[in-house]
Formats: sequence, C-alpha cells, structure tokens
Amino acid sequence: MQTELNKVIAAVGDFYAHEGFLFEKDIGERAITHRFAVHLERQFQGWSIDCNYDRLGERTLHLPHGTIISTDDHLGKSIYPDVVVHQREIPNNLLAIEIRKASNHTPLEHDQHKLKALTDPHVWFAYWIGVLLVLDQRGVTMSEVYVSGLVDEQQSRWFATRLEDVGLGRAR
Repeated sequence: MQTELNKVIAAVGDFYAHEGFLFEKDIGERAITHRFAVHLERQFQGWSIDCNYDRLGERTLHLPHGTIISTDDHLGKSIYPDVVVHQREIPNNLLAIEIRKASNHTPLEHDQHKLKALTDPHVWFAYWIGVLLVLDQRGVTMSEVYVSGLVDEQQSRWFATRLEDVGLGRAR
C-alpha cells in the first residue's frame, strides 16, 4: 500500500511544481482535480486514470439506498470519485481520490462518506485504497487514507508524515 501512496505523494509534488497558477487565480476544484490526474497518470503506468468515472465495466456505480450520499443523480456530486486509478476492462479498482480546496466551505463529511463507501469491501465496486487530499496554495493541509470502508489511522499518519517530510504538507 505504501508503494501506491508514495506514487500519490510524487504526483502531489509534480502537481505543486507545475500548477501554482491554479491557486494564484483561485481556479475551481474540477480544474485542479483534472490537472492532478495528469500528474498522477505519470506515476501509474499500465493503469487508467480517470476523473468523475462512474462505471465498473458496463454497470453504473450506485451506493445502496439509505446511504448518506445521494446516488440517483448525474450531477457529478454523488458517487463520482474525483480521480480513480483502475483498469477499466478487467475491472480492477485500485485507488479513489477525493480532492478539495482548503477554501471549500461545503461539509468535509460528504467526501469522507464517499471514500468510506468507495472502499467498503461489501460494495461490489470497492476500491482498495481511498485518499482524501485538502489542498491550498502551499500544499496539503489535511489528508486521510481509507481502507475497507474506514479511515486507516496508521496509514493516514504515515502518509501525512511523508507529505510533511517532502515539504508538501503538515502531519496530522
């Protein structure tokens, strides 16, 4: 797992090295997410990297009814992960990433619940790892790692410490 998380950290580093303009001009989260995906793609050779991808094979991603996150819309707010690392044809879901600007005032819980659901092994399309990244102009202000439908505290601390060690974040 740390191999994959190190690739995410490398992508964060590349992103900040080349995309400062996005924060200087206060560009929206979707543009930031896309540009991050471009840098992530360089780290995951042989994998597909997609933004707002809502499929597993031919099936549309829907959470069970009664869950806190609405899934019956196509507004790009529910079960559309910001960025995924997967193999479309197999299908094989490796990594789901939710990205937020630190200035985003919508409840953080939405992204947290989405990552819990996306990594829940009882859901038919589960991703192996989920990562939450909260970004500002200087780096990652908050991060969490999700495994098996829960925040993995040990991996989250390791990830935050690694981000801090390379000058990209603050440890939790």
